Amino acid sequence: MLERAPSHGGKMRHVAAGAAQIDGGPTVFTMRWIFESLFADAGEKLSDHLSVHSTDVLARHAWRAGGRLDLFADIDRSAEAIGDFAGAADAQGYRALCARSAAIYRTLETSFIGAEKPSPLDLVRRVGLSRIGELWRTAPFRTMWSALGDHFSDPRLRQLFGRYATYVGSSPWFAPATLMLVAHVEQDGVWLVQGGMRAVANALRALADRQGAQFRFNADVTRILQSNGRACGVELAGGERIAADAVLFNGDAAALASLGAPGEKPDQRSLSAITWCIHAAPSGFDLAHHNVFFAEDYAREFQAIFDRREVTEAPTLYLCAQDRGHAAPMPGTPERMLLLINAPADGDTSDVNPADYGERVWALMRACGLEIGGGDVTATTPTGFNALFPATGGALYGRASHGSTATLKRPGARARLPGLYLAGGSVHPGPGVPMAAMSGRLAAARLLEDAAGRRGIVRFAPASRDR
Repeated sequence: MLERAPSHGGKMRHVAAGAAQIDGGPTVFTMRWIFESLFADAGEKLSDHLSVHSTDVLARHAWRAGGRLDLFADIDRSAEAIGDFAGAADAQGYRALCARSAAIYRTLETSFIGAEKPSPLDLVRRVGLSRIGELWRTAPFRTMWSALGDHFSDPRLRQLFGRYATYVGSSPWFAPATLMLVAHVEQDGVWLVQGGMRAVANALRALADRQGAQFRFNADVTRILQSNGRACGVELAGGERIAADAVLFNGDAAALASLGAPGEKPDQRSLSAITWCIHAAPSGFDLAHHNVFFAEDYAREFQAIFDRREVTEAPTLYLCAQDRGHAAPMPGTPERMLLLINAPADGDTSDVNPADYGERVWALMRACGLEIGGGDVTATTPTGFNALFPATGGALYGRASHGSTATLKRPGARARLPGLYLAGGSVHPGPGVPMAAMSGRLAAARLLEDAAGRRGIVRFAPASRDR
């Protein structure tokens, strides 16, 4: 395992804000079955190495124009809260959305999420002609924003659930309605990890160590070597060459060309972000672990990013209060927080000063009742993310999932160069911690199947789920 960074984890990194170590990347742990099956295949149990517990409050939401709403892991509690917030019709719309998202997920769990990248025809075959209606109801030809209008009249609820498109770095006005399945993924379990998401990376690193993997850090691969039309090893920045029977690349697929391998430049990059890792004392707003603060004009935010390549005047703010959900901190105690706003992935062509956006963020929080004063702050911009993950411009999710076939355009486990395999959030089945883990499983399995001369479809499915 060759890693250009000084440590393992990739985007699951710790960022120092003063003396505090803060998760500066992914903050949501879902689809636990993927990790349970990974550990089980290695003869171990996830629960022996990672302490997680489910959370009752999925996220707390607030609007500058007024209104607060919690979503719960329990559908009935969420429906009751939505009824109080927006009325009985939208509460019923939420129940219908839950049923719809669950049906979409069931259709795609083993045919798409847990299986090798399909072509459209392959996907039909996997689902089965007798279930073609179910595949049609995944709604790939409708946008998420349009489909949410089937369920909610209150625009704030369309904002809330439209935000699921940003989980894959996309706009709800262009992302397919299929992504409503995220609602079911969260209802199926959002877990808080003792030690934060960095603990997930640590557990996987330790599992690999116990299985005999060898890690080399500060090992910058600059070229994928080729012989007779196949990948045959890698070359490091210092000139060292390492021969290999096969190469598995876990960087962004957009970087392949810079490594001398055939690659494809995405027609549109996904979202980047400006983040602030903060160690300070919040007040005035009872934070949950996951919090979202909205302004009024949601469409303007995505028009600014994808059309004008800029951040809107009042961007949506996500705040992960990393000390909440385990034990409530004492009032006035400094807490570890990650703040994030969406930004265009232009970190390789321009730079931004986070101070230019800080007042917008703090003003939106104040309007929603939250004050954060003083403390230690470390910011990361798209330029910083591009430095961490080269050739991306800071895009955090690979290509944008815009259009009905966007998810099928992501590369699969096999690269165009024989002997080269791909994993990570920029390839099938998509971005996010569990999806990236699944991509690694698919790539490793495909490599081994190819080495054995087998050509059957590789797929994984949950055998059992410990609730």
